[in-house]
Amino acid sequence: MRDLAPESRIRKMVLADLPAVMAIEHQAFSNPWSTDMVRKELQQDWSTVLLCEESGPSGWQIRAFAIFWLVADEVHVLNVATDGAVRRRGFGRQVMDAVLATGRAQKCRMATLEVRRSNEAAKSLYVSLGFRAVGMRPSYYQDNKEDAVIMILDL
Repeated sequence: MRDLAPESRIRKMVLADLPAVMAIEHQAFSNPWSTDMVRKELQQDWSTVLLCEESGPSGWQIRAFAIFWLVADEVHVLNVATDGAVRRRGFGRQVMDAVLATGRAQKCRMATLEVRRSNEAAKSLYVSLGFRAVGMRPSYYQDNKEDAVIMILDL
């Protein structure tokens, strides 16, 4: 049984959150997004960055985030990361639930994403949310030419 957060919340990212988000990004990925890339997502009308925060003795701390686009009737998830110190406590699921709820509220009919073929933890989360694999993008990831699994969810 995982130890779930006693109190958590979802909110939109603001520029002041950039250092904490980038710390998680660099810890979570071998080929992380640049600070400039994340900053640009905050400036695009079609892009949203949601944070999952946990309340603790020192205030609210960012535990997970998701970057996604709303394009026409589709949610396209670009990036999801969880603080390594709190993995398997439900923060990634909470932020993804919020992403999908946002898409449903905007009348989107599907959600899509790509995930590394080797990322079993992420694939397991996405399958548990109802995503299904529909194809591959060969050599999708630049750092090691790993394939990406294309996954979709009907909303």
